Amino acid sequence: MRARLAIMQSGVTCELREVVLRDKPPVMLGISPKGTVPVLHLPDGSVLEESIDVMLWALAINDPDDWLETTNAAADFISELDGGFKRSLDRYKYFVNHPERSQSDYRDEGALFLSLLEEKLAANDGAGLFGPRITLPDIAAFPFVRQFAFVDKAWFDGAPYPLLQAWFNTQLDSKLFQSVMTKYPAWKPEDQIVLFGGAETGR
Repeated sequence: MRARLAIMQSGVTCELREVVLRDKPPVMLGISPKGTVPVLHLPDGSVLEESIDVMLWALAINDPDDWLETTNAAADFISELDGGFKRSLDRYKYFVNHPERSQSDYRDEGALFLSLLEEKLAANDGAGLFGPRITLPDIAAFPFVRQFAFVDKAWFDGAPYPLLQAWFNTQLDSKLFQSVMTKYPAWKPEDQIVLFGGAETGR
């Protein structure tokens, strides 16, 4: 999701192949044997296999709102987001696969990171995590916060994070997020090419 957000924001156009992870196409595994998404296969033959790398690639081509301005300052934050918080999120969301602890334990573990987000927003009057506007760290964090929130939306809505909740709802309602929520059928080799990004918006 965050890779698509950055591609759409940048106006870059790419070929989109929707993948169902329980039925991974052989061509995908040939490009990226690790079998996770997203995978971006570039014209020079190189492959990007992490969503943050796809975001950085797209925004390096075109960054109309200067999202990359805070990237260096947010390096440690993004590392923790993609590391510790993502692990807590996965265990909270799929707790039945991790019976060594309870779901609420995993939620409480992840909530420590939500508290950090609330603190960062408070330092910027709720406008952004690393400044008075939305930048790369906000867009990198939003899809993970979205997953965490919808595991138990009632709990999230009642948690003591008013700035985070307002920030979350703003991103949820944004035109950018709505623009990447189109549903696509699972790709098959015989399908026509589907273009995503600038081609959809005329950029």
